[in-house]
Amino acid sequence: MFKKVLEAWKKLTSGSINRQIFGAAAIVGLLTASIKVVTVAKELIVAWRFGTGDELDAFLIALVVPSLIINVVAGSFNVALIPTYVRVREQQGIKASQRLLSGVMVWSLGLLVITTIAMMAAAPLYLPLIASGFDPQKLNLTLHLLWAIAPIVLLSGILSIWSAVLNAGERFALAAVSPIVTPAITILLLFGFRALGIFALAAGLVCGSIVEMFILGLALYRQNIPLRPKWYKFDANLRQVAGQYAPIMTGAFLMCSTNLVDQSMAAMLMPGSVAALGYANRVIFLPLTLSTTALGTAVIPYFSKMVAREDWLNVRHTLMGYLKLIFALTITLTIFFILGSELIVKLLFQRGSFTASDTQLVAQIINFYALQIPFYVSSIFVVRLINSLGINYLLAWGSGLNLIFNIIGNYVFMIYFGVKGIALSTSFVYLFSFSFLFFFLSKHLKIFVAD
Repeated sequence: MFKKVLEAWKKLTSGSINRQIFGAAAIVGLLTASIKVVTVAKELIVAWRFGTGDELDAFLIALVVPSLIINVVAGSFNVALIPTYVRVREQQGIKASQRLLSGVMVWSLGLLVITTIAMMAAAPLYLPLIASGFDPQKLNLTLHLLWAIAPIVLLSGILSIWSAVLNAGERFALAAVSPIVTPAITILLLFGFRALGIFALAAGLVCGSIVEMFILGLALYRQNIPLRPKWYKFDANLRQVAGQYAPIMTGAFLMCSTNLVDQSMAAMLMPGSVAALGYANRVIFLPLTLSTTALGTAVIPYFSKMVAREDWLNVRHTLMGYLKLIFALTITLTIFFILGSELIVKLLFQRGSFTASDTQLVAQIINFYALQIPFYVSSIFVVRLINSLGINYLLAWGSGLNLIFNIIGNYVFMIYFGVKGIALSTSFVYLFSFSFLFFFLSKHLKIFVAD
């Protein structure tokens, strides 16, 4: 029976590019879903232990800047590397691609070390600005939590690059499932080391990242891919990665700054607003992470191959076909969240320190957050094609406008809706983001098809 199912699956996911993308996305999505089950269990325990209290507020604010650096500096390595790595491997061979990987490792580790040191040294200056509503004791806790979290910046950078290499080789499973380690270790620390308090969350992040790095490193070692960084020279391939990295990082910084802005502006409101926004964000981003991780991870190697072969008709066919499917599914998901938000929050979080009033507030935030779902998922798909085409300057321009609209929207909607207005502003930002990127991407594709 199992053999027949496996044969049917291979038949379904082989042949056309769209089927291969579907197969890869399904594998990544299924494995990511298993991770989210463990992550949800962790969040339930966090809600039970800390509710929407000051400790969790402090941890979430402490995590803002490291998360920003991880998404901007470390996460951009992945996106900048894969298209060039695939092209070099296809056209110049494995040795050339390994030299490229070694060069990127040296460059990225140096950048991450410098960034981490700067983040820790400057923390006493920027934390009071980000957490302007915190009292001195709460601010001091935030500072100590940030110092405890700091190593994940360097570890996440290494994980991002190693995952990129596995995904570029269309080996999606291990890179997709390894993140299950971090929430699992965090749960063990929350139960087994209760004296750590909120620092158990910080320890879970660091220890989990170290174990993940060991798992991915072992997989690459078995594929005879050298892990020790070695500098050769700043050749044309490395220059191409560096050239794409700058606009990708700029775009990621500006886009991720919206989260920094949201958290900081929530800290200006009544106590517990940061935590309430965080809980709503976790609920709404559970399905979003599943879909965007699956699609984003699976599609970029295939888009990169099609672009390298100048197969523009298939690129356009894949883009439009998947966008239609995404909108059909995500509009249904949006309606589901709007109708069931209060019940979802009650079932997930309402126990221990998490009260009925907390449930009502978080559910209302979810209703506004849900409006972004179709545009958020579609934007990720569009962004991956932009990455593959190497026109990443569009991301920088779009993200800059997004940040401006987000700040203005937060101020306006906070007046009428409080912390719920921040979620509504975010949804409008993603509507604009998708419209902007899709318009200019379509113009570029028309030029490529005409040529």
